[in-house]
Amino acid sequence: MATNPKSDDFGKKILMALFGVLLVYLTFYLGTLMRNNVKKFQTIGEADRMERTVTVTGVAKVTAMNDVAITTIGYTNIDANLDKARAENNKVMDAILLDIKKLGLEEKDLQSNYSINPENDYTQAGSVFKGYRVTNNLTVKIRDLGKITSVLSLAGKFGANQVSGLQFTIDDTENLKVNARSKAILDAKAKAAKLAALLNVRLGDIVSYSDYENSPMFYGSKVGLGMGGPAMEASLGPSDVSSGSQDISMNVSLTYSISSRSW
Repeated sequence: MATNPKSDDFGKKILMALFGVLLVYLTFYLGTLMRNNVKKFQTIGEADRMERTVTVTGVAKVTAMNDVAITTIGYTNIDANLDKARAENNKVMDAILLDIKKLGLEEKDLQSNYSINPENDYTQAGSVFKGYRVTNNLTVKIRDLGKITSVLSLAGKFGANQVSGLQFTIDDTENLKVNARSKAILDAKAKAAKLAALLNVRLGDIVSYSDYENSPMFYGSKVGLGMGGPAMEASLGPSDVSSGSQDISMNVSLTYSISSRSW
């Protein structure tokens, strides 16, 4: 059966037309896709709109009396015989520790630092072994400040030759920090309300918050005792020691979103 040349030409034209239309749509699609990708790349990291915010800071402090005293009582000695050096040191420190516990101080408030080191004398001819130095320091946390004198008197009683000064502090500051933080937040909110009124804006939600503690300020006396020894008799009276107080201060920062007032 013979084919019609005109019919074949017409069919080819239809196919070519359809192919042309498809090519146009494909070109348009690819162009749109590339444009969107470029636009997306150019806006990475940029907000959809500029966020309008205002940041205020608040400060507050609470003052509390120091309720704990910390001191260190110790003994150091040298002997060529290590066993004798240890025995002498233990005799002094065991007696001090026993009396400290009789005063009612708990084990959790006592911390011992014990060390043994060889000691040498150095001359032009070289070093000469002198003996073993044994050092035992007992750090004592005194919660009942009325017992300060009794604790310090043990140094002179048993011949301790290392005694540090008294350091006063607050045993637990967490509740004080919570109190100071709450007051600082109220201070920041009050400042934010005043600032909003001055700027003629309306405060929205809090979008950011941070806080930090200022360095505590100490008020009161510090007692320096120096080196102890057999001749040292701690005779501190109630009027000789003042525990003083501390300021616990907190800073907070609040960031609000803002919008113009609709007046």
